[in-house]
Amino acid sequence: MRLILASNSPRRRQLLADLGLPYETRLLDVDEDFPPHLRRAEVAEYLAAHKAAAYAAGLVPDEVIITADTIVCLGDDVLNKPADAAEATAMLTRLQGRAHDVFTGVCLRTGDGRQVVFSDQTTVHFRPLSPAEIAFYIAHYQPFDKAGAYGAQDWVGMVGVTRLEGSYFNVMGLPVHRVWAELAKLGALPAAAPRPRH
Repeated sequence: MRLILASNSPRRRQLLADLGLPYETRLLDVDEDFPPHLRRAEVAEYLAAHKAAAYAAGLVPDEVIITADTIVCLGDDVLNKPADAAEATAMLTRLQGRAHDVFTGVCLRTGDGRQVVFSDQTTVHFRPLSPAEIAFYIAHYQPFDKAGAYGAQDWVGMVGVTRLEGSYFNVMGLPVHRVWAELAKLGALPAAAPRPRH
């Protein structure tokens, strides 16, 4: 089957490429609003499925599309992408010195109508960050396209993240271990790829 990645994220693109999976990119403008009653993993899964639904009509039977959404949660508060430097500063100020959860929801949808939706959770521990460190990161890395105003692979992750419980790649934006396993179940891995044990 032909893999389609419906994401503009360079991190997700690199992760799929590093898996050795050939894919093409397809992009639509899809809103990222979600019902207010949803909590944590439900939000990530809802958004991934919502994105996949927008692409469904354009799929042919031998295609499988991958959509994903990553959210950062401090308790039950969802921290989305910051609108500006002030909002990014406020988010990182809340996250520093504490643990928070990162959820990535993924939807795999085939052109013949099969669909699987799942999510993965990683707990991220930040050491206390000084106002100068937060200001430096925002000024030099401008993390306005990242949920929670940071990337674990960026400078602030390198100097601030002390411990992870769960998948590092999930924090980057794609739980590749789960994606690989679910693609195998759908029969969507390339013929030469090794198969996971079930």
